Amino acid sequence: MATWNHILLIDSNSPLMEQLNFFHDHTLLIITLITILVGYNMLSLLTNSFINRFLLHGQLIEIIWTILPAIILLFIAFPSLRLLYLLDETNKPSLTLKSIGHQWYWSYEYSDFKNIEFDSYMIPSAELNEGDFRLLDVDNRIVLPNHTQIRLIATATDVIHSWTVPSLGVKIDAT
Repeated sequence: MATWNHILLIDSNSPLMEQLNFFHDHTLLIITLITILVGYNMLSLLTNSFINRFLLHGQLIEIIWTILPAIILLFIAFPSLRLLYLLDETNKPSLTLKSIGHQWYWSYEYSDFKNIEFDSYMIPSAELNEGDFRLLDVDNRIVLPNHTQIRLIATATDVIHSWTVPSLGVKIDAT
């Protein structure tokens, strides 16, 4: 679980979240290289007193600084699109969970079974036990099987709600 001084991403519990972590590292490397290159150029312009009369009249350099960012964006876009399609795909789900966000609680329905539905309320701070998480623990938790394809249908009755499991790479905004 993430804490206040946690700098890196939390540990992943699914292959998709692992791929999201790899994509994060990939883009962070590209951004770091761009930042170092731009910082070096700015520093050299500030400290260099040489003047080149052809510096502002070069078609080759204009072509390079137009095409190079487009290539860099492609190196970011292709892995991103691949991940978007992987995250959206569900192959023959074994279980369907419907979660309905209300003002102060969630309602859950196991749609594949008859009459299995319950409400999940947050535990008040005064009733928390030692080791419980404030504003995160609930009285009725969802029980889902491991290593199973699950379809999640999220909706809300009033305002926008966010249903998320960060270690699985799942975040849905219910409207």
